[in-house]
Amino acid sequence: TKFTPSPWRTTAESVVEACEQSCRRLGVEQIDLYQLHMPDIVQPLRFLGLGSPKDEVYWDGLAECYHRGLVKNVGVSNYGPTLLTKCQEALAQRGVPLASNQIAYSLIGRKNGAQETVDKCHELGIKVLAYYPFAMGLLTGKYSRKYEGKRTNDASASLTMSSRSRMELTDLRKYAEGDGNSIPLGGISPLLRVIEEIAEKRGKSVAQVALNYCICKGVVPIPGARTVAQLEDNLGAMNWRLSDGEVALLEDEADKL
Repeated sequence: TKFTPSPWRTTAESVVEACEQSCRRLGVEQIDLYQLHMPDIVQPLRFLGLGSPKDEVYWDGLAECYHRGLVKNVGVSNYGPTLLTKCQEALAQRGVPLASNQIAYSLIGRKNGAQETVDKCHELGIKVLAYYPFAMGLLTGKYSRKYEGKRTNDASASLTMSSRSRMELTDLRKYAEGDGNSIPLGGISPLLRVIEEIAEKRGKSVAQVALNYCICKGVVPIPGARTVAQLEDNLGAMNWRLSDGEVALLEDEADKL
């Protein structure tokens, strides 16, 4: 579970108190992994020149949770290379290892510093947990009309169910199909064709190829699943690996988008 930085949480003890409350709600004596949800970026009075980031305070709180035996491992989320390095150094001074950094990462989500963050994590020995490994469903063909008719199994069919807002769906459709303006016509389809070719050759699903790509990059994907069929399909991404050539081909196609 996670601790969310907020303006009214100003001490290391606030991290401990939140952790204790989480333990009670989860019905456990010790949490396996306790992560900071994000850097302390919510500063409502910053425009007045007031307030300062409390990241170091929260790191002390994580260390305290660790030493009190409330958690087995501590981690962070959405940290870039610089803050990640500072956090690891601060925790090390308290004798606490930094176990993980949870970030958005996928085949088409390697830009804007994501790959650099993964590389820094590997360098520092920190595990990367990847949310949005399907790029919000784009890498499964979920929002591409061309692939809708090909979803015949339960796992794929369940992907057509969505709780997203109309605005979100419009945006995702634009990326999937293109609009001829900000997104070229065809959208993500050229990449999906390559993923599908690899999937057919391997006897895997498109979603399994997308997840396995993350695994091949040394990242632990954390995909969502609303049904048993989706869970089983996700598990099919394990115990095999794309070849180096397939990884290079996928990245080449993704970088053309």
